[in-house]
Amino acid sequence: MERRAAVRGWLAVAAVTLGIFTVMTAELLPVGLLTPIGGELHVSDGTAGLMVTVPGLVAAVSAPLLAVAAGRLDRRLVLCALMALVAAAHLLSATAGHFAVVLGARVLLGVSIGGFWAFAGGLALRLVPARHVGRATSVIFAGVSAASVLGVPLGTLTGELGGWRTAFAALGVLALAVLGGLVLQLPPLPAERGLSPADLGGLLRSNPGVRAGLALTFLIVTGHFLAYTFVRPMLQDRYGIGDDLVGVLLLAYGGAGLAGNFLVGGAAARAARPALLLVAGGLTAVLAALALTAGSTAGTLLLLGWGLAFGGVSVGLQSWFLAAAPDAAEAATSLFVAAFCLSIALGAFLGGRLVDSVSLSAPLWAGATLSLAAAAAVAVGVGALGRHVFIDTTTKEKETPS
Repeated sequence: MERRAAVRGWLAVAAVTLGIFTVMTAELLPVGLLTPIGGELHVSDGTAGLMVTVPGLVAAVSAPLLAVAAGRLDRRLVLCALMALVAAAHLLSATAGHFAVVLGARVLLGVSIGGFWAFAGGLALRLVPARHVGRATSVIFAGVSAASVLGVPLGTLTGELGGWRTAFAALGVLALAVLGGLVLQLPPLPAERGLSPADLGGLLRSNPGVRAGLALTFLIVTGHFLAYTFVRPMLQDRYGIGDDLVGVLLLAYGGAGLAGNFLVGGAAARAARPALLLVAGGLTAVLAALALTAGSTAGTLLLLGWGLAFGGVSVGLQSWFLAAAPDAAEAATSLFVAAFCLSIALGAFLGGRLVDSVSLSAPLWAGATLSLAAAAAVAVGVGALGRHVFIDTTTKEKETPS
């Protein structure tokens, strides 16, 4: 009986992981398709980048709002409804004849992203035995990393083979399949207690570790998406890589990113600060090198290094938040999601302005600067940015050594 319950719990974890993968792939899908979408709908690459900015902004608002508004609703019902919204948004985008319609669908998607990620972040505690919570949390948040490093390349390949509308439609079908998995595998998940705005505000005021995590999220994620949003035109125009190879290279980037996720994930579960220092330092080096070099060989090798470095970002930051607020996982995760999505939106928006008004290398330099600031902040450790955060996966106790 215990074995059967454990299997059921891990199947539920798998369903939630696929859900996280789907909503985050949905958010980032336009990254590999900016040029064909912009060409067909008659907008510039910078304007097409709004397809990443808009859902990021909406998700940043919806994550804390839905955490409060859902009250005592069963989380299983909420997650299923949000996944249905992902499917509807992508099927609408696949048939859109005007860019404004696509942006409208991306607003719906933003609601889904913020809510799904915020509620899913703390579910491992309720799906598997206590001794497996750390591992299950890493698996769930591997879905975030897999989306940015694997979902986008697969979406790009689909778009190259059948057109960008096919890629959006395929994502809508995937969302419907994941919805079925959530219905079948998730147990009832009644809210343990409703959140209030005061809970979120109190966590911000009283917890320096959470404030530090928000600052690091802003620096690292904004820095990455300043450049990554425009990786396709960058590969084509700056490094001379042909249309037919972009999807393949992004898929290789994805493989490197998954490796980075699991390499950093284990370390982050034990000590989040050194893991984040490694990630931020790696991003700084790779983005600066990309800005300084040209040529397809250099671009290919550095792209792999980029994937390896960014692959550990989501699990590293999530580990930081769970360590900083172990007794307020849903509230802390909703704040983390808001910061992460806002940073995606800000990075895409600022990158678009730099691409349109300066050059394709400008976002690389800006991203390297923010990543360097994050690395410096983590290296300083205590002081203005808060505490040195650890997770003990056995005792779930937090240590803050001086």
